[in-house]
Amino acid sequence: MKKLLTCAVVTLLFVACEKKTDQATTENLANTDTVTIPESNEPIQPSSAQTCYLGTSGKDSLFVTLEDNLGTFTGKMRYKNFEKDSSSGTLVGTQTGDTLKVTYTYASEGIITDRQIYYLRRNNELIEGTGEYTDGKDGSKYTSTANINYDGNKLRQVDCTNFNANFSGY
Repeated sequence: MKKLLTCAVVTLLFVACEKKTDQATTENLANTDTVTIPESNEPIQPSSAQTCYLGTSGKDSLFVTLEDNLGTFTGKMRYKNFEKDSSSGTLVGTQTGDTLKVTYTYASEGIITDRQIYYLRRNNELIEGTGEYTDGKDGSKYTSTANINYDGNKLRQVDCTNFNANFSGY
C-alpha cells in the first residue's frame, strides 16, 4: 500500500510539473509570436531590403527593383527600348553564391511570357548572363546553365527614393 501511495504521489507531481512547463512554453510563445493585423488600410512596412538598379545602352534603359525576403527575391523589371518593343513585368527568384537566378514574367505586345535570367552580383552591379535559350511551355530558359557568360547588360545600383514613380514613368 505504501508503494502504491508513493507511486501515486510521484505521478501527480510529475503531471503537475509537466503541465506547468507546457503552460509556460505556450504563454511564452503566445507573447513572442503574436502578429497584430491593423484594422486600417494603411500600408504595412516591408520587412525586406529593397535595392534598385539602372542600366543604359544608347537610348535604351533597363530598370530593376529587388526585394530580398529571407532569400526569396521579388521585384519589377522594365525594358524601355528606343526603337524596339519595350516590356515590363515581375521578377521572382533566389540567390546561390553570387548568382541571382530569377524568372522574368512580362507582357509584350499583349502576350505574357516567362524568361529565365541569371545575374552575377559584383560590388554594386548586376551583370546579366547571356547564353543560348530554349523556348518551351514554361517560357524561355537557358539551354545550358554551365555555358552562361556574364557579359550582358550591366546594371548599377541606384537610390530607390522615388524609384517606383520613375519606374512607371519610363
